[in-house]
Amino acid sequence: MNRLCSRLGVDVPIVLGPFGGLSSVSLTALVSERGGLGSYGLYGYTPERIAATVAEVRAATGRPFALNLWLPSDSPGPADIGGEEFEAYVAALLPLYDEAGIAPPELPERFLPDFDEQLDAVIAARPGAVSFVYGVPSEETVGRLHAIGAAVIGAATTVAEAVALEAGGVDAVVATGAEAAGHRVSFLREPEASLVGTFALVPQVVDAVRVPVVAAGGVGDRRGVAAAFALGASGVQVGTAFLHTRQSAAPEAHRRVIPGTASEDIVLTRALSGRLARGAGNRAIRHIESTGRIAPFPVQNWLTARFRAEAARRDDPELLSLWMGQAAPLARLDDAEAVFSELVAGLPGRSPGHTVEG
Repeated sequence: MNRLCSRLGVDVPIVLGPFGGLSSVSLTALVSERGGLGSYGLYGYTPERIAATVAEVRAATGRPFALNLWLPSDSPGPADIGGEEFEAYVAALLPLYDEAGIAPPELPERFLPDFDEQLDAVIAARPGAVSFVYGVPSEETVGRLHAIGAAVIGAATTVAEAVALEAGGVDAVVATGAEAAGHRVSFLREPEASLVGTFALVPQVVDAVRVPVVAAGGVGDRRGVAAAFALGASGVQVGTAFLHTRQSAAPEAHRRVIPGTASEDIVLTRALSGRLARGAGNRAIRHIESTGRIAPFPVQNWLTARFRAEAARRDDPELLSLWMGQAAPLARLDDAEAVFSELVAGLPGRSPGHTVEG
């Protein structure tokens, strides 16, 4: 038991990465049942879907779990995108729609649910913790969550962001190294200027803040866990190793390519969402980058989601967003129970040794 576990009400300082769009009830519940903090990403979820999902998680576990929200930004909505501009963004993607065998989409009423409505639904659900990316939650938001007993967690990619999060009242900071999978959640500077590796970031954040620090990025087995604690972290957040398991909601085509993707082939790109993110390069990324036309977030994310959904149905990794971190080759286990046991073996007081064979 350490400060992080005490605040979160968990037994083991292992946090499941909150996969926006790829979270599953079974994986969230499994991590929580094992004594860690299961997390569920709510990107794009309506209030009704949030309520239904939380009910499913609660039916699967009585242990604490976290819900994750993306803080709103000044990103454009449908009213800010003219018809001609929208059609130009669509035109750049026409070969990918054709390849997927679907018609190009029309301008929607909105690209994302309202954040305040999402937050109200989360508060009504009363989770054990709520994590945020892309900024510092407002004083009002933190106060409302603390009022229901929820811990508040923020993600930082630099020391300055960690300091800002602590000043904003969060209970823990996830120090997210440049190795980590998925979106670079920087908010004080451009993400391209905030690419600090986990090994350098974690001890600096530990020295700069008083709240518990969770290390994220490049933690794929017991050795990564041991290293994170040696650097002063109070816990680890693990994404790719769990994303590879059959309990995740990642499409089979996505899970299949994770362990076989070399670290140097795991790229940073804005092609699929309009925001910088880390994943395996594929035909969709190469085509979009070659056009030189990428819509801003969330427009690009909404546009590419149309062919990505069809690619998942067709088991085609070339049209998916293959989010994974640079430790993807370490993801050798396809069962979340085994992954959790492997990570626990690296906690303080246990010998790091070698990874288990998958």
